[in-house]
Amino acid sequence: MSVYYHQFEVRWSDIDANRHLGNSSYVDYCSQTRMAFLTKNKIGLTQLNRWGVGPVMLHERFSFFKEIYADQTVFVGLEVAAISEDGSIYQFVHKFYLPDGTHCATAEATGVWIDIMLRKITTPPEDIGLVMNEFKTKDAKIITRDYLKTLPFRPENVDASVFSTLK
Repeated sequence: MSVYYHQFEVRWSDIDANRHLGNSSYVDYCSQTRMAFLTKNKIGLTQLNRWGVGPVMLHERFSFFKEIYADQTVFVGLEVAAISEDGSIYQFVHKFYLPDGTHCATAEATGVWIDIMLRKITTPPEDIGLVMNEFKTKDAKIITRDYLKTLPFRPENVDASVFSTLK
């Protein structure tokens, strides 16, 4: 079990009107941490393009404990908290820390690997599975496609005519 950490220097543009790290910045930091993790483990964009696969996030949720301010250093961790047997579905946990070890926030992100051409869930190459297994938490869960049905939101289409009154 390993934890990957990515370091950020909080920029002025990362701050919201309340003068702390904005919600959208947390999402961006998690996304950048994931891509840095993949690149560091030789699964960068070039390799993903060769394999014809890509990571897609389906659901993210956050809990916030302590504010993060401009010009602070923050470390964002990445661990694999759950994965399907074939590796096609995964869940990352990201923890945000200050340099003194203060835990400021936690994010949980559930995603899938897709075949870029078919736009469908796919089993990733073995190289990806090996890296994901190295970063599994000690109590990582096995999940299935049925788990995706438990995510809190479902599509709810509306009659498009409701938008015509907004013009």
